[in-house]
Amino acid sequence: MDFPLPVAEAIALASLTTLGVGGPARYLARCSNARELIDCLAVARDRGLETFLLGGGSNLLVADRGFDGLVVRLTDETLIFEPAAGKVLVRAGAGMEWDRLVERTAAADLGGLECLSGIPGRVGAAPIQNIGAYGQEVSETIAAVHAVALATGERRSLPGADCGFGYRHSHFKGRWRDRYAVVGVDFLLERRREGAVRYPDLRRRFEDREGTGAVPTLTEVREAVLAIRRGKSMVLDPADPNRRSAGSFFVNPTVTPEVAREVRERLEPPGAEPADRMPAFPAAGGRVKIAAAWLIERAGFPRGYRLGRAAISTRHALALVNTGRATAAEIVALASRIRRGVRDACGVRLEPEPVFLGFDAGVDELLD
Repeated sequence: MDFPLPVAEAIALASLTTLGVGGPARYLARCSNARELIDCLAVARDRGLETFLLGGGSNLLVADRGFDGLVVRLTDETLIFEPAAGKVLVRAGAGMEWDRLVERTAAADLGGLECLSGIPGRVGAAPIQNIGAYGQEVSETIAAVHAVALATGERRSLPGADCGFGYRHSHFKGRWRDRYAVVGVDFLLERRREGAVRYPDLRRRFEDREGTGAVPTLTEVREAVLAIRRGKSMVLDPADPNRRSAGSFFVNPTVTPEVAREVRERLEPPGAEPADRMPAFPAAGGRVKIAAAWLIERAGFPRGYRLGRAAISTRHALALVNTGRATAAEIVALASRIRRGVRDACGVRLEPEPVFLGFDAGVDELLD
């Protein structure tokens, strides 16, 4: 059986990821709609090829040997606004650039996504990771996820409430892992001009307005988020020496209050100034979310720390960067050293955020 559209062979995946590492894909197909995707999946099943859906490549670490299967990029950039019971239903194709969607909704006075400005990648990846930043999570606005079953080609519309969203998690990463390809997402957004200012970094940006009654607009909040992210090298900027990264490499761990207390006692200096205190925030189920970047630095891994050609960003301890011609093996070695160091320093086990593709071993075996 032949592929229903032109398919490239032996394409270097490093050039399609923000980390810039990794070997080639055996096949690469670009599908502009669900029908093309379904037909490509049928050919892959017929040939016994493993399939991987590639978005913006911003949350991905590809093995040096590459991926011996079919990589599919969805290019559908559909964007439709529909009135819905006093709100607006925004239908977006999986191939649309995420930040472009945020820009369009903020400009249309539709609130709910403004704090997610500047996150690299495409719409299709947003529900899988349940992306979040500065006090917002995308799951707060998702009405439905439209997907194709990889095993059968069946189309499914999955209500957001059924997707098992949690902190940087969903069923797409858990019990539905490798079951679906996301082809579109429906967002239910509020008509409003005021932006959400929940996170300390954002509140500090607008503290001069406290007591004035002047509430930041959606666009102002978006611009503030972009400025903060740019200062941490968390936006794609070709001129930034920290640009080759996958964003936050580790998830902020959530622990019991008892563990949080123990970590603070072990790593926080006695009489610490506010800037040196452990950043901690309430999390679901009475747990506590600890800043992974703080743990990494307190465990002896400062910004700029290098191992071969892999390094920690000079601007943010959560980002691992390719300083130039790094290999995937070097990125893994650095991540492993950091993970072990944090565990030894305070007993907390960091979980990686990027997807690992093409490796012989599982993530835990690679990093432990």
